[in-house]
Amino acid sequence: MADLKVVHLTLRGRVQGVGYRAWCAREAQARGLRGWVRNRRSGAVEGVFAGPAPAVDEMVQACHTGPAGARVDDVLQHDAAETALAAGGGGDGFHILETV
Repeated sequence: MADLKVVHLTLRGRVQGVGYRAWCAREAQARGLRGWVRNRRSGAVEGVFAGPAPAVDEMVQACHTGPAGARVDDVLQHDAAETALAAGGGGDGFHILETV
């Protein structure tokens, strides 16, 4: 995929216990993205999103709000290599991973 964009996000605020990971998975799948999302023991949510740049950009923007009940206070974003997908099995699809 020539225009593949991969980003790593860390989201802080009220992002656990509000269905954020399931919401991320639905939103990412609806946009045809690959990647993964997981809770961190710190209370943050972490995710990697990969796909066409416009779809990834839309997903990143959506993550600033999240699902109903969430309150996103901070979003740390950086570009990532395709190897960042490895935590989710590195294959196709979007995965919800275990808490780390």
